[in-house]
Amino acid sequence: MTAIAAQTRPLSPGSERQDPLALTYHRLMLVMLVFAGATILIIGRLGWLQVSTDRSDGGSVANPLLPPRGDLVDRNGIPLARTIDAWSIAVHPRKVIGDPAALAVKLHEMMPQRSVADYRRLLAADKNFIYLNRRAVPELVAAVNALGEPAIVFDREPERLYPQTDLAAHILGWTDYDGQGVAGMERVLNERLSDPDLRGESMALSIDSRVQAAMESELGAAVAKHSAEGGTGIVLDVRTGEVIAMASYPTFNPNAAGQSPPEARYNRATMGVYELGSTFKPITVAAAMEAGVIKSLAQSYPTGEPLRIGRFSIRDDHPIPGSANIVETLVYSSNIATAQIADQMGEERMKTAFRALGFDEPAHIELYEKGDTLFPSEWGRARVLTSGYGHGIAITPLHLASAYAALVNGGIWRPATLIKVDDPAAGRRVYSEETSRIMRGLLRMIVLKGTGRKGEAPGYRVGGKTGTAEKVTSGGGYSGRVNVSTFAAAFPMDDPRYVVIAMLDAPRGTADTFGFTTAAWTAAPVVSKVITRSGPLLGVIPSEQRDLDVSRLMALVGEAED
Repeated sequence: MTAIAAQTRPLSPGSERQDPLALTYHRLMLVMLVFAGATILIIGRLGWLQVSTDRSDGGSVANPLLPPRGDLVDRNGIPLARTIDAWSIAVHPRKVIGDPAALAVKLHEMMPQRSVADYRRLLAADKNFIYLNRRAVPELVAAVNALGEPAIVFDREPERLYPQTDLAAHILGWTDYDGQGVAGMERVLNERLSDPDLRGESMALSIDSRVQAAMESELGAAVAKHSAEGGTGIVLDVRTGEVIAMASYPTFNPNAAGQSPPEARYNRATMGVYELGSTFKPITVAAAMEAGVIKSLAQSYPTGEPLRIGRFSIRDDHPIPGSANIVETLVYSSNIATAQIADQMGEERMKTAFRALGFDEPAHIELYEKGDTLFPSEWGRARVLTSGYGHGIAITPLHLASAYAALVNGGIWRPATLIKVDDPAAGRRVYSEETSRIMRGLLRMIVLKGTGRKGEAPGYRVGGKTGTAEKVTSGGGYSGRVNVSTFAAAFPMDDPRYVVIAMLDAPRGTADTFGFTTAAWTAAPVVSKVITRSGPLLGVIPSEQRDLDVSRLMALVGEAED
């Protein structure tokens, strides 16, 4: 047997190292190729998006330089509501390290809106996160931070700030913690103020902060003086329907709306529905002129005896012997004469006159907070007669303001608005120019010679009508001792620009009113003071030389006492 031996060749010293290096090289190349491919795919995708994406709505992209909610300003640009960065204070109850009982006491001392027991319960809660305070001021944040509890955390969040505090609170409303409008114009304009395309621009309201402050000041002083349950005041531009001021008392601070009672958040100007008494008399007279029932201002009605309706009687607070013509009917505020005018008008024409002014529906204004009027569904003769002097039908003070604007502006009714407008609504004609002209003179006469004398503001040529109505009780009857007192006015009567309304709910007499609670003593002085303070701000210059010529009307007024 022959043995065959295999010849072996010795390996070179570097061959064992070359194979692993080659493998590593190939792996690196593979990784680089994968990375390059992914990069190419990403770049290609971005390029495709750049070409194909529709950016017609590019404004919707969040812009950190824009506020999360637009500002509200008054008609002169004064800020009323804006959004700022605020602090929130929260706790992670499961991560509390310190003594919860001691920490609860310290938190109560710094944030007393919750009790010590409340804080103990929050700190012991089986939750991961609980807010302790939102919209906190920096000083409070610093104090809580000094406690050294790591489970208490702080963060920045948008806060809606009302820099004028309670000024125009019922108009502005407020927002919730998520920045959404809850009430007032914040709610009405919620979409507009949150729109990324528009929120960088302020939204101008119709009100003038200076006039608003004057109205709130005078109204609040009168409510306090007469211990009234509340009150409301309105200044309305008769040419545009813009609300220059709207106040309701009691009021609240929208920066802390949740801490105010419901009655403070109640807007009496648009939600409160009242029988407004003799302020309806000029409306009845104007409607009768339009209907041809009143053909002459010398036309007279017997007033010497009460007017009987079934088992009830209509009386005048200040008896007028004999009879009263149209001028005397308004100057001396005769229920008896006005009821007879309404009787001649009849049910259908009275209803038509009131509906033309919107008395059968909620007030025409942007606010959601509006009350339903009490417009009778059934009208008998008694209802027709009493409606002529403001009983048996209940409306808001804003309804009355819009109606008086139509009385004096040439006869055009327009909806009220809280937004500053350049082009006012066209409105609808409810009175002729001639009827409106005559009504301006009659309203001026009431202030010069009648129950509205305390509403005069020297140099401003005020015209208006008082109205004192017995307040409706919860049982549906009338209180003989509690009134709703209203004065509805306009100025200057030779060229009317503004309607001013003041109403006090359940005022009490004082020594300087000799115990009287009627509008002549309680509401009319409010209007006088508001006009005196606001006239120059609104560009109405007082003049003792200018006035409406009422000489022919003056000749028709007898010597009866009002």
